[in-house]
Amino acid sequence: MPDSEDILPGADWRDCFEGEMVTPESSSLDVSRLLLDHPPAWITSLMALRNGVVSLFGLKTVELAAGTSAGGFPVLSSTPQRTVLGFDDHHLDFRIVVDLEGGPNCQLVNVTTIVRRKNAFGRLYIFVVGPFHRRIVPATMRPFCTNVRPVNIRDETVSRPA
Repeated sequence: MPDSEDILPGADWRDCFEGEMVTPESSSLDVSRLLLDHPPAWITSLMALRNGVVSLFGLKTVELAAGTSAGGFPVLSSTPQRTVLGFDDHHLDFRIVVDLEGGPNCQLVNVTTIVRRKNAFGRLYIFVVGPFHRRIVPATMRPFCTNVRPVNIRDETVSRPA
């Protein structure tokens, strides 16, 4: 489980889901691209809607394309066990952290989203997007992972309302 302060100091919202890879991959970057470059069609449609709405407010859009990114999210750092993606915007900063544990026969994947809300619009944005997000992350994992579930930390579910 990533330490939010090490990855995004001042973060005030996060959620985390885990599952077992059906077919283990060689690195966290490979898993990141597998999960984020191939979203279900309904997620692609939601992202297009999101991009259209946020562009009206001058916020960054996410282009669902591969390259130096995974699912359009810039890769900030990557090791075989952890990839950190994300960017900073006017209303919030966010990171997507993909962690791998285990070996070639059983590989556990944790996908953690960490957010630092900067202003009232950032808080409103997470309030609106949060319920969708808690469905989107598991949906991107299910084609490639079994037993996808939210992760609890210190007896408290990390995925919580804004």
